[in-house]
Amino acid sequence: MDRAQLPLSLLEVAIGIVFVLGVTLGFALGVPSPNTREPQLDAYAHDTATILSNEQPRHGGATRLAEVVESDAAFQRERDALRERVDRILTDNLLFRVETPHGAVGYHTPHGVATGRSTVTTRAGPVTIRVWYV
Repeated sequence: MDRAQLPLSLLEVAIGIVFVLGVTLGFALGVPSPNTREPQLDAYAHDTATILSNEQPRHGGATRLAEVVESDAAFQRERDALRERVDRILTDNLLFRVETPHGAVGYHTPHGVATGRSTVTTRAGPVTIRVWYV
């Protein structure tokens, strides 16, 4: 009977060593953190689009966004005010670009960085808001 228990004890020790090594490597190497940048950036872009699509227009139209995309002349008239408004909505660590059928305001979107995006459809066309961290 003593002989049958020796391999079982060795098996338990081997499993224990593998477990301890696994836990030690888990602490030493760490676990990858989830990618929370893009979903958070999408939320910033969505929130900005929601605010703009519910604001009263400055001169005419149903909403602030509808006024901006109403015509090329309306976009040219409102572009600076739109840039300032989006700049006030977003925090200082975010840059943005608002794209309309008549042009864009904000910064050029850099390549290779995580960006968030939200698109609002108006009668005159879509408005896309992109945001990214500085």
